Amino acid sequence: MALIPSQRLGPYEILAAIGAGGMGEVYRARDTRLDRIVAIKVLPAHLADKPELRERFEREARTIASLNHPHICTLHDIGRQDGIDYLVMEYLEGETLAQRLLKGPLPLDQVLQYAIEISDALDKAHRKGVTHRDLKPGNIMLTKSGTKLLDFGLAKLKQDASAAATTPFSQLPTAANAVTAQGTILGTLQYMAPEQVEGGEVDARTDIFAFGAVVYEMATAKKAFEGKSQASVIARILDSDPPPISSLQPMTPPALGRLVKRCVAKNPDQRWQSAGDLTHELKWIDEEGSQAAGPAPVVPGRKSLLSSLHLAWSAAAVAIFAGLAVATFTFLRSTPQDRQAVRFLVSPPDGWNLTREFGFTGAATASTPLAVSPDGHRLAFVATSADGQTLLWVRPLDTVVAQSLGGTSGASLPFWSPDSRSLAFFADGKLKKIDLTGGPAITLCDAPRGYGGTWSRDGVVVFAQAGSLALQRVSAAGGAPTVASKLGEGETGHRRPFFLPDGRHFLYYAIGASARRGGIYSVYVGSLDSAERTLLLNADSQVVYSQGHLVFLRETTLMAQPFDAQGLKLSGEAFPIAEAIQTQAYPPVGVFSASESGVLAYQTGTIGVGSRLVWFDRTGQQRGVLGDSAPYDGLEFSPDGKRASVSIREAQGRVIWIYDLERGLRTRFTFDSADENTPVWSPDGSRIVFSSRRKGHMDLYQKASNGAATEDALFADTDSLGKTAQSWSPDGKFIMYDRVDAQTGYDLFVLPLFGDHKPYPFLQTQFNERRGRFSPDGRWVAYASDESGRYEVYVSPFPGPGGKWQVSTAGGMSPRWRHDGNELYYLAFDNTLMAAAVNGRGASFGVGAVKPLFRARTAGASYLYDVSADGLRFLVNTLPEQTASAPITVVLNWSAGLKK
Repeated sequence: MALIPSQRLGPYEILAAIGAGGMGEVYRARDTRLDRIVAIKVLPAHLADKPELRERFEREARTIASLNHPHICTLHDIGRQDGIDYLVMEYLEGETLAQRLLKGPLPLDQVLQYAIEISDALDKAHRKGVTHRDLKPGNIMLTKSGTKLLDFGLAKLKQDASAAATTPFSQLPTAANAVTAQGTILGTLQYMAPEQVEGGEVDARTDIFAFGAVVYEMATAKKAFEGKSQASVIARILDSDPPPISSLQPMTPPALGRLVKRCVAKNPDQRWQSAGDLTHELKWIDEEGSQAAGPAPVVPGRKSLLSSLHLAWSAAAVAIFAGLAVATFTFLRSTPQDRQAVRFLVSPPDGWNLTREFGFTGAATASTPLAVSPDGHRLAFVATSADGQTLLWVRPLDTVVAQSLGGTSGASLPFWSPDSRSLAFFADGKLKKIDLTGGPAITLCDAPRGYGGTWSRDGVVVFAQAGSLALQRVSAAGGAPTVASKLGEGETGHRRPFFLPDGRHFLYYAIGASARRGGIYSVYVGSLDSAERTLLLNADSQVVYSQGHLVFLRETTLMAQPFDAQGLKLSGEAFPIAEAIQTQAYPPVGVFSASESGVLAYQTGTIGVGSRLVWFDRTGQQRGVLGDSAPYDGLEFSPDGKRASVSIREAQGRVIWIYDLERGLRTRFTFDSADENTPVWSPDGSRIVFSSRRKGHMDLYQKASNGAATEDALFADTDSLGKTAQSWSPDGKFIMYDRVDAQTGYDLFVLPLFGDHKPYPFLQTQFNERRGRFSPDGRWVAYASDESGRYEVYVSPFPGPGGKWQVSTAGGMSPRWRHDGNELYYLAFDNTLMAAAVNGRGASFGVGAVKPLFRARTAGASYLYDVSADGLRFLVNTLPEQTASAPITVVLNWSAGLKK
C-alpha cells in the first residue's frame, strides 16, 4: 500500500515518494525527534510476511548498521507499524550511477575515484562478514561527497524469499523486460557472477565480479555482459569475456583493463581475492597515471620448443620496444639542456594508411593527418583503412601501441587542447572535440568543411571552414561561431590558424590573388583582441611555432626561422631541417606538426598527385578508364556526349584540355600561363566558357570548342574575389556562375548573353550558395547551400522568384541532371553518388525516391563527375587506390645543436 504525505511511521513523517523498485518503495521523510530528513524504505510483503525472515533480517540489519563507512549509506533504524516493515536510512541528494551512465562513460579520473571508494566500502563490509549480492549502478548513489552504496544485504533476503537456488531457469517467472529485469534467484542478471547464475555458493568474490562489471560500465557506458534475452546474457556470463575496455575507450590505462578482466574471471579462485587488494591496486593505477599505461607483459605458454623460441624472440622484441618507450618517457621529462635530438619512426597500424582523405566536397581534403600534443607526449594521426573507414588514432610516445578513438569516424585535421587532454577535429560537417580520458565526441558547431583549427589556453577555438572565407572563433564549450579575421584586398580565404604561446595571437596563411598557382600564401599574425595583423612571410604551406622558430615548407623542404613570439618578429635566415616532406591537397599542405616543447613529426615521400577518369555503371562497377593519370579537375561532357573538357593542374596552374571520348585522346584547349578551370559547354557544343586568372582574379572567358585561337573576355570585374562558371542555360541565353564575396561568401549570379550583359544575383544571402546547374528544360536550377549548417542540394525555379525544394537530407553537393530532367544526382557526405527521382513538369517541383548508387573516391575541387544522357554511365574523377604509406618520422628536441 502506498504511503501518503503526512502519514506517520513511528516518529517519521512521510513527506513525498522518491521511487519504487523490486526491493520496495522509498519515501522522503522527517525524523520528528531529531528534526532531520531521512529516507524510508518500505519492504514489500513477500520479504516481510514470514517471521523467520523478519527475525533474520533484523539480525543482519544490526550488522549492516555497524558499517560505519563514508561510502556506505547509513542505516539508522528499522521498524514495523500496522503490518508495514520499513528501514530508515540516510537521505542522499544526487543521482544514481545508472542515471549518470545514460549520459555516456565517465572520465577516467572519476572512474578511478568512484572505483576506489566502492572497493574500499566493499572491503569494510566483507571484513564484517557482510556481502552485498546485488552490486549494480542502480545501487550506487553519486553525491557531492562521492559515492554511497545502497541496499546492503537486501539481495540475500530477497533470495530467501523467492525461488530456491536450484530452480531451473525454465521454471522462473518471465519478466516484462527480460534483459534488465532483476533475477529471481538473487541480484541483477547482468551483474551476476557465474556461481550465482548456476546457483552455487557465493561469497565476497561474487561482489568482486559485480564490481568489475560496474567499473567496466563506468569506463565504457556499455554493459560487460549484454544480450537480447535472459538466455543470451546468461550464456555470455558463463562462456564469454567482455570486449577489452581499450577497444571501446583506447586511452584507458591497460592496468585498469587488466584489473577489470581479473575481477570478472569465471572461476572465483582466479579473481581478486579481497576488495582490499583491489583498493590498493586501484590507488596505484591512480597515482602512477601514465606509467600504469605501459604494455602488458608477454608470458610464454607451455608449448613446443619452436613456439617457445618464437615467444622468446617476441618477448625480446617487446622488451626492446618497451626499453625505447621508457627511454622516450625519460627523455620527455628531462631538462632541455640535458637533451640531444632523438629520431625514430612511427608506422600506422596494420591495414591502415596515412594517405590523403577524400571527403564531402569530393576534393582531396586539405588535411594534415597528424598532430603532436602541446606537451610533446602524444602523437595523433588520421588513418584510413582499406575499406575506406577513417578514424583518429593516438600514439603515446612512451609506448609502442597506437589506439583508435571511438566516435571519430570520418575525422580530419586533428588539433589538441592546450592541456593535451582533448582533441578537436572535423567530421560530418561539424567541428567536434573528444576527451581522451573517456566520453563521446561532442559537437562544438557546424563546419561544412574544415581547413584547420587551433585551441587557446583560454578556451577559444579558431578555425577555418569552407562556409566562411575568414577565420571563425568559437568557445571550446561549443556555441555559435563569430568572425576571427578580416580579409585583405584581393584575398580569397584564410586557412590553418595556429596559436602562439600567449594564447591571444595566432598564425594563419591568407590566399591572395595572383596570376599563378591559384594564389600566393602569405603568413600573418592575427589577434583575438583586434582586427590588426602583421605580415611575416610567404610560404608554401601552413606555419607552426616551436622552440622559438616558425616551421614551414618551401616546396618540399621543411624550413625553420627564428621568431620572437612576444615581439612578433622574425630574425635571421630560414634554414632547412628536413627534406622531401610529403604534401597533400591544394592549396599545398605539408604533412608535419611540431610542439612548443620541441617534438617534431613529419612524413616524407610523395603520395602521387594524379587521379584517373573512371567509367562506372549505376551499380558502381568499373567499365573502363579514360586516358592516363593526371591531376584532373573541372570535368564536363559536351552536349552530344562525344567529348569531355577537363582541367589539368600543371606547374604554373590549371590548363584546360578536350578529350575525345571514343578514341580516348586529348588535345590542349587553353595555352595561357594563368590558372584556368571550370569549362562549361554551350547548348550546341560550339563554344566553351571557362574561368581564368589572367587579370589576377578569376574572370569569365569564352572560346570556340574546335580550338580556334580567338579567346574573348566574356565578363571581368574587380567587384568580387572571383567567378567560376557553372552552367549554360539550354536556350543559350544565360551563364550561371559562382561569385565569391568578402561579406556574403559564395553566391549564384546570372550573366545574360543579350541586351546590356549586366549580371545579376540569382541567390545572394548570408549563406553560401554554389554549383548552380540549369535543368535540361531551363525551368529549374539545382544548387548546394549551407543554410542548414551543412551543404544540402536544393532546387529553385528559374528565373524566379519562387519557392525551393530540398533534395538531399543528409548532406549534398555537386548536383547533375539527367538529360530528360527526371533524375537529379549529387554527392553525399561520404562521397556516395545519390540519385533522386524528380518531376519538374508542373508549376511545382516534385522530389521522389532518393537512393544511393555507389561510393567513389572522387578527386578535384569542382565538376567531380558527369553522367551520360541516359543516366546509365558515370565518368568520375577518381583518386587512385591507397598504397602503404610512409612511416612518420618523430624527432625529439629537434632544435638541439642549432647555432644560437
